[in-house]
Amino acid sequence: MTNQAIKLLLLGEVGVGKTSLARRLVFGTFDSSYKATIGVDIFDFRLKAAVSGLLVDVNLLIWDIDGDYSQDIYRHIYSEGATGALIVSDVSRPLTQKAAVDLWGGFEREFPGRPAKIVMNKADLLTSPASTLMPAAIGVDFVWTSAKTGYLVLDAFAEVARHCVARGLAL
Repeated sequence: MTNQAIKLLLLGEVGVGKTSLARRLVFGTFDSSYKATIGVDIFDFRLKAAVSGLLVDVNLLIWDIDGDYSQDIYRHIYSEGATGALIVSDVSRPLTQKAAVDLWGGFEREFPGRPAKIVMNKADLLTSPASTLMPAAIGVDFVWTSAKTGYLVLDAFAEVARHCVARGLAL
């Protein structure tokens, strides 16, 4: 078994649930009260990932970044050395979906070859068919999550971690 460290950016608009996803993953909790992240919060989480038939210990360094940065985040020191990203949207707020798609495109340009995944958070609030959501409508791959219920939270982080390790992008 080998050990790998991954710097994973957690990006998205204000209030989409970035911190809630990180707290659900790391602490197994959900807090319905809202407290905006100012600057960055860094979380540490270890998981095991199967990559090319090997079981790899992955240390995720999750950089939960303030949602006020928008595209400027790619010029900020917080993003330096990123190996992957989860870009979070709120399924109940369509404008955050467009912002997530824009952030995903920016990440693809700034960090070519590094995995980024759009996360449609708050799946427990979904009221419209998935095909009406912006990422689905334009063919961008995404994953559903719910920080409130824990639905697919570990899977979302683990998927990006597996891709980082498989591409040799660990720190």
